[in-house]
Amino acid sequence: MEIRDAIASGTSTVIIATGGIEENGPYLSTGKHNLILQAACPAIAEALGNALCAPIVKFVPEGNIDPPSGAMKYPGSISLSAETYEALLTDIASSLQQAGFSDIVMIGDSGGNQRGMANVANSLGRSWQGEATRIHFIREFYDPGWVETEQYTKRELGVAQSADDGYHDDIWVTAMMMVTDPEQVRYQQRVEAGLASINGVAITPLVDTIQLGQEMIKFRARYTAVAIRRALSTGN
Repeated sequence: MEIRDAIASGTSTVIIATGGIEENGPYLSTGKHNLILQAACPAIAEALGNALCAPIVKFVPEGNIDPPSGAMKYPGSISLSAETYEALLTDIASSLQQAGFSDIVMIGDSGGNQRGMANVANSLGRSWQGEATRIHFIREFYDPGWVETEQYTKRELGVAQSADDGYHDDIWVTAMMMVTDPEQVRYQQRVEAGLASINGVAITPLVDTIQLGQEMIKFRARYTAVAIRRALSTGN
């Protein structure tokens, strides 16, 4: 009933956020994108002021399953075919249309998510012409949002990587994950093993790295909210 009442009170936008399950080296849990979105999506909704987050779409295309490609070459990754992924997004968006939201926004935290969201937004946009609900794919959350976040962190917060440890990991991913759950980056184990850094940047003290991640999340939320408002105002 809370969702019904929120829509009736003017909450007109809902965000579909897509993450993924993929290998990430020795430290990070396979659901890193989902964990980042657990912090980022509510921050975006708050920045918009009239939005809710749908449950995170945790399974996305990660490569061909057989023969394996991309992340599927590594145990722990779980992939959807493009057809399954787009069908899933179509049904989720259609359900939210039925609920009464006037604007449905899709964002994705991983590169492999983007094409399917664009395809679904284009397809449903055509199907829903003349109806009360619009759908928007906000590529800017990922591209150039990730790069913009990295540049902001270097420029405004003075944090820059000085090495490459060779993992599918970096300080931006690690810090934003730690906002949701520090143990998903094996924080305590790494401290005890003397491995509490990534690419030359220390992740201790704990409170400082969580605060760093929060600043990154706030920047991404503001940046994405601007892109969403622009899309809503132009109908794209």
